[in-house]
Amino acid sequence: MTKEPNQKIQRALISVSNKEGLDSFCSFLVKEFNIEIISTGGTLKALKEAGIEAIEISNFTEFPEIMDGRVKTLHPKVHAGILSRRSIDKKTMQENNILPIDLVVVNLYPFAEAISKSDVTLETAIENIDIGGPSMIRSAAKNHKYVTVVVDPHDYSFVMKEMKKQGGILNQETRSLLATKAFHHTASYDATISGYFSSLHEESFPETVFAKFSKKEVMRYGENPHQKAAFYIDNTKKGNGIGNAVQLQGKQLSYNNIADTDAAVECVKSFGEPTCVIVKHANPCGVATGKNINEAYEKAFAADSVSAFGGIIAINRKLEEKTAQQIIDNQFVEVIIAPGVSSSAKKILSSKENIRVLEMDRMDKLSTGFKFVSVTDGLLVQEIDQGSVSVEDLKIVSAREPSQEEIRDSLFAWKVCKFVKSNAIVYAKNNQTIGVGAGQMSRIDSAQIAASKAKERGFETAGCAMASDAFFPFRDGIDVAASMQITSIIQPGGSIKDEEVIEAANEANIAMIFTGMRHFRH
Repeated sequence: MTKEPNQKIQRALISVSNKEGLDSFCSFLVKEFNIEIISTGGTLKALKEAGIEAIEISNFTEFPEIMDGRVKTLHPKVHAGILSRRSIDKKTMQENNILPIDLVVVNLYPFAEAISKSDVTLETAIENIDIGGPSMIRSAAKNHKYVTVVVDPHDYSFVMKEMKKQGGILNQETRSLLATKAFHHTASYDATISGYFSSLHEESFPETVFAKFSKKEVMRYGENPHQKAAFYIDNTKKGNGIGNAVQLQGKQLSYNNIADTDAAVECVKSFGEPTCVIVKHANPCGVATGKNINEAYEKAFAADSVSAFGGIIAINRKLEEKTAQQIIDNQFVEVIIAPGVSSSAKKILSSKENIRVLEMDRMDKLSTGFKFVSVTDGLLVQEIDQGSVSVEDLKIVSAREPSQEEIRDSLFAWKVCKFVKSNAIVYAKNNQTIGVGAGQMSRIDSAQIAASKAKERGFETAGCAMASDAFFPFRDGIDVAASMQITSIIQPGGSIKDEEVIEAANEANIAMIFTGMRHFRH
């Protein structure tokens, strides 16, 4: 491209669904720089009601809006006006009576909002697919050497500031920056539409995935200080995940804070009873249920008070004054997240201003969708593990039947085990974790670590339930459990050594339960 002088903005085409800040921005364009505004439909109406002069699109194109507004900006006078190369196309423009358009301010029909409603119909979804808008945005972004494109109302103040500074001109660097944002905007929009139609045809895995993610914030650093990092959220989902949590106080969340908080939230969602999950380095170190959330926290903290230092606390009930005070008195904590925080609890927590306090709408619904894991030059995508078992799903394979208490403790341990890194072993009793062995290369190592942690914390393993995220390949894990006086074991089963493993359980009078479901977590 040959370099041409930056041109003063003389004419703007404005057509927006999101009218936030529209009045003040357009008033600035007209009053400060006498810019001519062309507009459409609801935007034109809003401008006129605000007393801002604008030319109706049909008067500009000399062609009426037709098909209930489906065709209004799809016209050569619009797109040639946007796409014209000011010197090269000057003669063509004059011959066809086409005026240049220097500024395009467009944001699109709210498709994501429309399809998020439970009663949305296919017809409604289709009518919320914008056609003219993306075409104008792409035209303006392509021709950003001459044209400025604005798709985000939050950029109005920046654009006004730059125009004031430069006398109604925006430089090439600014236009390029805004064009980049515009292409992100249309890519995300198309990805949302594609995802919606894929879901109608039961296509599990979309052709593209990352266009639907937008940057929420750049982080101070990643897992380590020498790594750069950023946090992106899924534009198509307004669910109950960490991406939609609201931070009430505290320092900026770090990369590790977000990863650990996500692990804590997903674990606590598995429980209907008042439950507290304390996570350290992506693994639950203390989990417990109680009659109320305060009791649940006390039990979870007691389960491993050493590891809880600097941990992440997730609870599935509103955080009240008593529990907030208990947390402050007991430990140093990085993050607390709950489905609601009372005003009295906020006051108590404010005394520790660095604690990050997050609030979510709800924590009683398991997440759906996909999990993404990056690998070098690639991406692994899988469904979120929603697998769960109930009493009816359990298969008793031992000679001895488990008691009701053993079944209760086994199911509790099994829920926790799902969120512990493989190889995972969890000991539990009375709806409280007693020992957790995580992330070992050998399952026997995890079993021994869980037992040693229990003893270090002063817990008795006698009478505990033991959960394993995958089957036992040999009887050695059962022998360790027997030496710890474990009385019930829950595991998927399915090993070629199952008979040997069951025999070991029978020798130790251990009740053994098969779930038929594995929960590897890497």
